[in-house]
Amino acid sequence: MRKNHEIDYKIYGEELQFVEIELDPNETVIGEPGGFMMMDDGIEMQTIFGDGSQQSQQGGLLGKLLSAGKRVLVGENMFMTAFTNTAQGKRRVSFAAPYTGKIIAFDLQQLGGTIIAQKDAFLCAAKGVSVGIAFQKRLGTGIFGGEGFIMEKLEGDGMAFMHAGGYIVEKELQAGVVLKVDTGCVVAYQPSIDFDIEFIRGIRNWMFGGEGLFFAVMRGPGKIWLQSLPISRLASRIIQYSPQLGHRREEGSVLGGLGNLIDGDGF
Repeated sequence: MRKNHEIDYKIYGEELQFVEIELDPNETVIGEPGGFMMMDDGIEMQTIFGDGSQQSQQGGLLGKLLSAGKRVLVGENMFMTAFTNTAQGKRRVSFAAPYTGKIIAFDLQQLGGTIIAQKDAFLCAAKGVSVGIAFQKRLGTGIFGGEGFIMEKLEGDGMAFMHAGGYIVEKELQAGVVLKVDTGCVVAYQPSIDFDIEFIRGIRNWMFGGEGLFFAVMRGPGKIWLQSLPISRLASRIIQYSPQLGHRREEGSVLGGLGNLIDGDGF
């Protein structure tokens, strides 16, 4: 039997998705500020400190402040929004993805109760799910791992929803199996996964390969979720082609950047 609220859901769309949560009377879903899309009449919205989980409530005001403080450490808002069905029948509330990509549904009860995720991935969850922090075990992984020393940790036995860029692939690694991944493509993984980094060998690879200096090394057993388009990669391309920043790339031009230099526009 679940301790967290049981919620039903449906994900709509392909590239720009939203998730519709169906709430029974007195059921609650918590969401990130700014993720709300729409809701039926009969749902009450309330801004709360932290995540509203049992862990944050047990210590009273101090517990709530600690819960909110954890979210600040991972770059999130101190507050979350709780949506509760106060009507007699079923009601629905929807949350939208912030950019093109996919919404991932995690049933924490089926995944061992804990998921480690990159910052900014969390979208919404059933009330009772704890949204805390996870420190990287190795200092080098935290410094060079692409997502920093602190990551988000989701704990509980309810449903949680994350959003990531591009296409999402779920892989299950058997014990001892290793997968090397671009550091920015790691979305989430089970805590049984050994997450480390590896320096890319060869001076030409890291000087001219355009792939950064490190791989994320994921060693099983456990499940991992990867994204094909990290938001940082998308943002860098937008900046690269932004005329306001003085960059102009001629699509299909034989000379490309050299042509821009010749005609006085620079690279």
